[in-house]
Amino acid sequence: MGHISSPTAERVTIPVLRRWKREGRRVAMTTAYDAVSARIADPLVDILLVGDSVGNVCLGFDNTLPVSVAMMNHHLEAVARTRPRALLVADMPFLSFHLSPEETIRNAGGFLQRGADAVKLEGGAKRVEMIRALADCEIPVMGHLGLTPQSVNVMGGFKVQGRTADEALRLLDDAHSLQEAGCFALVSLKVSQPISQRVRPKP
Repeated sequence: MGHISSPTAERVTIPVLRRWKREGRRVAMTTAYDAVSARIADPLVDILLVGDSVGNVCLGFDNTLPVSVAMMNHHLEAVARTRPRALLVADMPFLSFHLSPEETIRNAGGFLQRGADAVKLEGGAKRVEMIRALADCEIPVMGHLGLTPQSVNVMGGFKVQGRTADEALRLLDDAHSLQEAGCFALVSLKVSQPISQRVRPKP
């Protein structure tokens, strides 16, 4: 559950999130696409995501694929101007982290220069090279598994993932790969049930 913060509430940082995890505290996260939504959400949540879902929600696209880095910069800057207490995470849009580690670092670094505290990117083990490159540059990365909207054409639509034991095991392996590559957190979107209920985690 989220909480309503006081004006002197602690600013959320990655070390704070790690401490909360050790303490067993739950974390609330939501999306914000502009200054108005950021100001409404910030007192109530711990993480604000400027998501590439801005394409569907605000820009009239059918999916997130047309969203560009320039579009993300525009919405990120609007949210960052509110100076949120919550950790501010920027989504890396389609093709912003697929071409090379250098291009990935350049795009992610631009988000940090515009006020983001971290970036989020979609995909499993195949993204390990890019995640390691970002981690080596001290750019915090949040992973994203399960329903990955940028893979909508491969998935054949926005479909729940992890319905079979094999799919659940693959997601678990991907989660371990992203953790080992340096992700500080993972988003698991539209998975049929928690992976931990299906398989045993690695020791």
